[in-house]
Amino acid sequence: MSDIRLKIGLWNYDCTRALTDGTVKIDGVDASFESARIVSEIFERMIRQREFDVSELGLTYYLRTLDFDDPPFIALPVFPNRCFRHSAIFVNTSAKIEKPQDLAGKTVGEFALYGHDAGVWPKGILSDEYGVEANQCRWIIGGLDWPMAPIDFIPLPHPANIDVTLAPEGKELGEMLEAGEIDALISADVPKCVLNRAPQVARLFPDYKSVEREYYGRTGIFPIMHTVVVRKELLAQHPDLAQTIYRGFCDAKGVAMEQYRTGMIFNNMGVMIPWFSQLLDEDCRLLGDDWWPYGVEANRKTIDTFLRYHYEQGLSQRRLTCEDIFVPELLRT
Repeated sequence: MSDIRLKIGLWNYDCTRALTDGTVKIDGVDASFESARIVSEIFERMIRQREFDVSELGLTYYLRTLDFDDPPFIALPVFPNRCFRHSAIFVNTSAKIEKPQDLAGKTVGEFALYGHDAGVWPKGILSDEYGVEANQCRWIIGGLDWPMAPIDFIPLPHPANIDVTLAPEGKELGEMLEAGEIDALISADVPKCVLNRAPQVARLFPDYKSVEREYYGRTGIFPIMHTVVVRKELLAQHPDLAQTIYRGFCDAKGVAMEQYRTGMIFNNMGVMIPWFSQLLDEDCRLLGDDWWPYGVEANRKTIDTFLRYHYEQGLSQRRLTCEDIFVPELLRT
């Protein structure tokens, strides 16, 4: 019997590279892989054109497709992109924002859409830990440092009591932050003005590494940004395919993790980052030897927290659970 041909859309991650370079094969699958200039282009191609059989999707992008009349995808508990997000909040130094509570009453930019993956997490954390609610701010949505058309291929809900507008035409959020036209910015990507160390901008949490490590130590939450989805019609034709694809992604991640572990023998001399091995050792001490877990059970608290935030922020029509969003046969992973 010939292998099933699958077209898979992924950005270029170390945890998936063994799949895309052919080191790891998905059993019974003849896979071709495609990427894009920016990861949201993969999302659009999957959601708008159904271009891939299997695709990475931002978690909020996937959850919003569940509100379609006939939701086309179901997720595997594979998470190629995750990132702590206290570091995603930037402020103008003239706005007198010295602590999270000072964001109340301010104008805050948000990259790409209201409630992008790296926005859901900070808003939820600001609410849970500092008492700052989204309706206490004014929100302006736009591109960061380059022109970006408004996203129109997913639902764009927000509660009626929250002031959300698009950035003026020709304006980008990075330059607006530097100019003081917005007081703060939440963004998955770091604005150029921050990278250039412009004196007018700073992070809300300057020592974000320590804050994020303390947050993980206290909560056990390592925020998830993206998941991997499969077209439902494909799984209807090949019921065992979900577990096979999942194993392939797990094997690819295992290859990357072993490369880093083995690299410690040679001080990771193939990486141009001083003290990289020490950082890896510190991360394993905090996060565990499987510092980037796949599967539902190891991530249930993190996923449930995101699903709660998504609902509380008006982005889901109902409070979803892991059982609502993942392939049933992988719920015990």
